[in-house]
Amino acid sequence: MKTLRFTTSIAARPAVVWNTMLGAETYRAWTAEFAEGSYFEGSWDEGQKIRFLAPDGQGMVARIAQNRLHEYVSVQHLGVIKDGVEDIESESVRAWAPAYENYAFRDVGGSTEVTIEMDITPDFEEYMARTWPKALAKLKALCETRRA
Repeated sequence: MKTLRFTTSIAARPAVVWNTMLGAETYRAWTAEFAEGSYFEGSWDEGQKIRFLAPDGQGMVARIAQNRLHEYVSVQHLGVIKDGVEDIESESVRAWAPAYENYAFRDVGGSTEVTIEMDITPDFEEYMARTWPKALAKLKALCETRRA
């Protein structure tokens, strides 16, 4: 497994970026770059279960490993969801789980530096390397519009 890292600067305070990135409606907007209609079910609170889903019900099941308000959130991916059924035990899932996806928010003179680090298997590396920059550009636009 490899760790990918993406960073962007957003002209908004960390609280605005945090709320935009993790809010139910705005989450749908910026994650559309990964899959149109993406959404989550559950809570971003530390220790809580969260499900990341596409409109067809396929997705990922995870747990929030850490949550420091407006600073850092760590998502521990535990398995996949296929046809509405969570799989956290199959051999194919155990080959990569757990995998982490971390979001860091740092105040830099009134702007926010957002850093994404994620564990990734080789079969998704190219897709994530191509898609994360587009998703972060969408997040940046949403945050800077909300700030205005």
